[in-house]
Amino acid sequence: MKLTKEELVAALKAHTYNVTFTKVNGEVRTMPCTLNEEIVPKYERKTPVKEATEKEKATLSVWCIDKNAWRSFRVDSVTNLELFTADIGNMPKVAV
Repeated sequence: MKLTKEELVAALKAHTYNVTFTKVNGEVRTMPCTLNEEIVPKYERKTPVKEATEKEKATLSVWCIDKNAWRSFRVDSVTNLELFTADIGNMPKVAV
């Protein structure tokens, strides 16, 4: 599956998806995640935005809803994108 970073961002802002990707160590992971502003916790940046490195441009940071934490993956490692259909309200809560 070849999606651009912009396509992934647009999809994840609109909905929550199970994103399947290959981790750097070769392990395959499926992560329920989103960038939907109604789900992602509010964040106030304390440091100025800097120019992204090539590595940072190749990765996407997302809110992982089963861990209640920010996680990232390489855009080129995504192998599947499937709409997340579980009830988010019943996900276990993790202190952040």
